Amino acid sequence: MYTAELIFSHFPDLTEKQREQIERLNPLYEDWNAKINVISRKDMDAFYLKHVLHSMSIAKTHNFLPGQVVLDVGTGGGFPGIPLAILFPKTEFHLVDSIGKKIKVVEAVAEALGLENVEGTHVRAEQLRYQYDFVISRAVTHMQRFIPWIKGRLDKNNLDQNRPNGLIYLKGGDLAEELGPIKAELTPLNRFFAEEFFETKKVVYVTRKEIQNFQVQ
Repeated sequence: MYTAELIFSHFPDLTEKQREQIERLNPLYEDWNAKINVISRKDMDAFYLKHVLHSMSIAKTHNFLPGQVVLDVGTGGGFPGIPLAILFPKTEFHLVDSIGKKIKVVEAVAEALGLENVEGTHVRAEQLRYQYDFVISRAVTHMQRFIPWIKGRLDKNNLDQNRPNGLIYLKGGDLAEELGPIKAELTPLNRFFAEEFFETKKVVYVTRKEIQNFQVQ
């Protein structure tokens, strides 16, 4: 069984408060999972590997800045948004899902951990009217189906001059066919993690410009 030590080994510079928040994630989700099935029961033994570390893997390729606002689409019980909100406490995270009971879990976990930079909303991404610096998501659906959901949701003004606003998507397998004409930066996660789980997992980054130019085939 994986413990919070797995996270600490890959992110050794966490503050004492962050380490405490990471340690509290497992019992919080164990408790909520007994009431509302937000995580596969068989996955709970690998919770820190498959959910927490996978979510935080985004930080190996991207450093969110203070003042940036990030939208997590199809967050489920709060992934990747909750672990990233712990890691980047000065960045705002808006977690949305079309299933209301999952957002109930998000709100309860954020409150229990004292995460003031997390807001959860029961809404579909297409219904949002706000703009964000980045959209994050974890294998919610086929990429060419997902991108139209977030068109117009990305702010054209970049707070980070080195990294244009865009989509950061966690996905596994061979993505050539799925991406099709979409130009994306792919970063294999086995570059950072030796665990077998990450062997085919990638961070996919697509700029706002590419998303705005995308036409459904």
